[in-house]
Amino acid sequence: QVQLEESGGDLVQIGDSLRLACVASAPTDGFKNMAWFRQAPGKEREFVARAGRSAGDTGYSGLVKGRFTVSRDDARSTVWLQMNNLQPEDTAVYRCALGNGARYIHWGQGTQVTVSS
Repeated sequence: QVQLEESGGDLVQIGDSLRLACVASAPTDGFKNMAWFRQAPGKEREFVARAGRSAGDTGYSGLVKGRFTVSRDDARSTVWLQMNNLQPEDTAVYRCALGNGARYIHWGQGTQVTVSS
């Protein structure tokens, strides 16, 4: 079982930036996708962004495209999520996940991001 530990969540103001990190306890180069999901209170979990093995192989939710940037470094077993121009609707618990294709196998516990209005 691969353990994932997220960090970087915080309480911020509208327009602020945050950088989340997720470190895996095992090598990540065997996983096609390293991704971020989020879940706000009372809402379903939603996909945020993913990073494939190749540089430039990324995907984003339409809600964050242009504001968030995902990156990964398999040498450090880490995936990051740079979040700019944060809005109240970005408030959620952010979780990272490892997987292949559309199936995510390993999940972190999450880090809270709160954007205050």
